Amino acid sequence: MPLLDLLPDVLVFAKDRAHRFVLANEAEWRMHGCSSEAEMLGLTDHDYHPPVLARQYIEEDLEVMRTGRPILHQVWLVPDAGGTPLWYDCSKLPVRDAAGSVIGIAGLMRPYERAGAAPQEYQRLLPAVEYARQHLGEAIGVGDLAVQAGLSVSQFQREFRRVFGMTPAAYLLEVRLQAARRLLEQTPQALSAIALDCGFHDQSHFTKRFKAATGLVPRAYRQRFAPQVLPGRPMLG
Repeated sequence: MPLLDLLPDVLVFAKDRAHRFVLANEAEWRMHGCSSEAEMLGLTDHDYHPPVLARQYIEEDLEVMRTGRPILHQVWLVPDAGGTPLWYDCSKLPVRDAAGSVIGIAGLMRPYERAGAAPQEYQRLLPAVEYARQHLGEAIGVGDLAVQAGLSVSQFQREFRRVFGMTPAAYLLEVRLQAARRLLEQTPQALSAIALDCGFHDQSHFTKRFKAATGLVPRAYRQRFAPQVLPGRPMLG
């Protein structure tokens, strides 16, 4: 068994200059829904993520390859294999050949609370983060999350932005979008039902937000990433 596969909580990967995966430990390929490393090798982020997200990941890779400087300990919100969005401490480093030329990047991710550098503020905000995930289909707002953290709304907004680099409202939207992605990929549920289950006002609001975040409308996303969800039968929604 490769040494990197003995790190169940650490996701390790490497890509070449064409952004193709050339290494993925077991935690990494399992998170991408693969059954082995071989299944993942040679593919790119475009094979696993909608256009907008794939472009963001590739732009980060390009920055590392262009500058030769690593991106260290960024806090990213990433869905796990079940589609649950979790906070990860993430780093990307340049990979060089014997002559010193950058030939790709290597990266690793680990759950933020286990990264060893998670600040005290993270632990205080964690109840709000968990509450958002458990109540995403309800009409919750920033005030509800602030209550869970035991902070005023203004204090909560300041701490959340400082720790996670995004507003609580942006986090709520991201949680709902990632839950919707999972339902589109794994179920035949109608789009209108997914919209309501994930906390959107209606299907129109859901479609608008989903396209802005991913570059695809929900129906096109489902056709691209889950064409087998109902084999031999038309898609619902």
